[in-house]
Amino acid sequence: MKTIVSLAIAAALSVAPAYAACTYPKAPAAIPDGGAAKLEDMLAAQKAVKAFDAEITAYQSCLETEHNAAVAANPELTDEQKNERLKILAQKQNAAVDDAQSWADRLNAQIRVYKEKNAKK
Repeated sequence: MKTIVSLAIAAALSVAPAYAACTYPKAPAAIPDGGAAKLEDMLAAQKAVKAFDAEITAYQSCLETEHNAAVAANPELTDEQKNERLKILAQKQNAAVDDAQSWADRLNAQIRVYKEKNAKK
């Protein structure tokens, strides 16, 4: 019995590092206040948010690749264990998308403020 438990722990630990290689991207430093920012500031923020979005996409792909590799490397996983891993993968990917969307929404709100402030009258 101790051997089975030891093997299960070793198998679980051997899979864990696979997920450690996917590093969550660093979010943009800040979104400038559209009411006070200069055009250059707004463009830099837009570039940073677009880069963050691209990095989130790469992060999601990394997670999926590592998930698939971990499942393939552990054929002894039950369907229930595979489904649980898939659920965790989806949660991580969805949280990353939500984060990127949140940054985009905040930027877009400040772009609207910037445009209103700088509209030609």
